[in-house]
Amino acid sequence: MGSMEREVTTRELRSQLSDVLGRTMYAGERIGVTRNGKLAAVIVSVADLETLEEFEMAQDVAAYREAKRSDDGARVSLDELRAELAS
Repeated sequence: MGSMEREVTTRELRSQLSDVLGRTMYAGERIGVTRNGKLAAVIVSVADLETLEEFEMAQDVAAYREAKRSDDGARVSLDELRAELAS
């Protein structure tokens, strides 16, 4: 994955949608969409999205494994948790 190559306003996006999608799909560009001068969204290719989702899943699996590894077996009841959160 690369960085964002280009930005378009929402107005430009409406008039250039076909071009923006083509650049994203075939050239793999990441195109930011701005609204009122602020970045509102980024259009990415399906391949970039899948890579991001794989990365997130790998992080989740690593966090799960670390949590299991550091689990000392101690448990608290729901009432104990509520009391702790209330204080």
